[in-house]
Amino acid sequence: MLLVMDAKPRDFGVPSPSLHASTKTSVGVAALRDLAPADIQHIVAYWCESGDPYLDALGIDRALLGTADDIRQRMLRATRTGDPNQQSLALAITVDGVFAGYTLLNRYTPELNYSHWHITNPRLRASGLSTALYPHRIKTYFDLVSLERLVHQTRTRNLGVNRMLDRYVEVAATLHIQHPDGVALPGEFHVRYVFRKDIPRFFARLAEWNSR
Repeated sequence: MLLVMDAKPRDFGVPSPSLHASTKTSVGVAALRDLAPADIQHIVAYWCESGDPYLDALGIDRALLGTADDIRQRMLRATRTGDPNQQSLALAITVDGVFAGYTLLNRYTPELNYSHWHITNPRLRASGLSTALYPHRIKTYFDLVSLERLVHQTRTRNLGVNRMLDRYVEVAATLHIQHPDGVALPGEFHVRYVFRKDIPRFFARLAEWNSR
């Protein structure tokens, strides 16, 4: 008996990138959607062309970051498949439909899940974009996969990111972490915890700031 095997990759039912959230901001309509393969070139360029001073400021371990192809393969693996057990999940950040950055969720256990995000367009940094998208980003994580707790691990010297997070969630601990999540070097980090029950409060705070 001849068996014919299907060589195509497993399809979990995500035929095209889905839009998960959008909101008006001072810089345009910001949105979160599934990462598309065409977006990955922008992420590779961000990491490979930003320069050593920028990567040093972020505290990036070049060995963990790897080559352009390492980054490309890592992001391809994080492109959403619909598999509920997918370990890494990436979403694109867009402004008026144009790619502006991305966010990555790394999942290990129900209570150990790390969130990373990067605004790849330097003109949009410090524009309030991350603040406006934060509640939408957290809600999307909890909507897409099964999480009990999300962990934010941010280098203490990254003042902009920490100011944004201070608006929403308090620091639970400040620690020296030898093996931080992602591609970061060891160092001092603020650690914050987020739960599903926090999401309505995040949206209420965003509405309050928007009304001022």
